[in-house]
Amino acid sequence: MTRVKRGYIARRRRTKIRLFASSFRGAHSRLTRTITQQKMRALVSAYRDRGRQKRDFRRLWITRINAVTRENEVSYSYSRLIHNMYKKQLLLNRKILAQIAISNKNCLCIISNKIIK
Repeated sequence: MTRVKRGYIARRRRTKIRLFASSFRGAHSRLTRTITQQKMRALVSAYRDRGRQKRDFRRLWITRINAVTRENEVSYSYSRLIHNMYKKQLLLNRKILAQIAISNKNCLCIISNKIIK
């Protein structure tokens, strides 16, 4: 039988995978099998952590808002603030409220006092 030369297709696929893993350390950037394993693992982690990042930031925003609202009044909390905001139909999301809480605490106090009354 004659020899079959496979051409550049496999090499092109491997170089594409190598470019993805070029910043990895050791064998994870040199050996083809470990590169493919690490690529799959990295993509799984990236997918999982995109959802986790949204969760973590929401928790951080809630914590910041709660801290500032509790500073101002003793009997007032985050949950009451959000409940009253929905009752008054004041639609500010948690990200914006957390930014207001960090940059200008007095502004958040004014907002919460207006909502209570």
